[in-house]
Amino acid sequence: MRHKVGQRKLHRTTSHRLAMLHNMVTSLLEHEAIRTTLPKAKEARALAERIITLGKRGGLSNVRLAERTVRNRVILKKVFGEYKERYASRPGGYTRIVRLGFRRGDGAEMALLELVDRPAKSTPVDAPETEAQGEASENKAE
Repeated sequence: MRHKVGQRKLHRTTSHRLAMLHNMVTSLLEHEAIRTTLPKAKEARALAERIITLGKRGGLSNVRLAERTVRNRVILKKVFGEYKERYASRPGGYTRIVRLGFRRGDGAEMALLELVDRPAKSTPVDAPETEAQGEASENKAE
């Protein structure tokens, strides 16, 4: 039986849906995390996993297949370079969906779609704001 097999239509025409998902995947590969609704995240995840798998395989034909979805050359180089090395030993499951609760305006369930093993943002140890705050507290003590 084929019940519930296929993609979600997301209340959009085919061309609109495909353009939106391609843009979401491009943004995910560029920023390594995006915030969207849960159904859109689940649909974009499948496309993103396929693009990263193509990047791992390498080769001109796979570059051309990936270019159908990701139209940005800089991001394609990132997929076939950085991501290929990062996920070389991982057999699959390159993305993670974290549920974020419900959107205030319409109650839609929100999710964070992110790449697994992405580098954490480094925070500077000696930030100028912290020094200014420290000097201000010392002046108040005097």
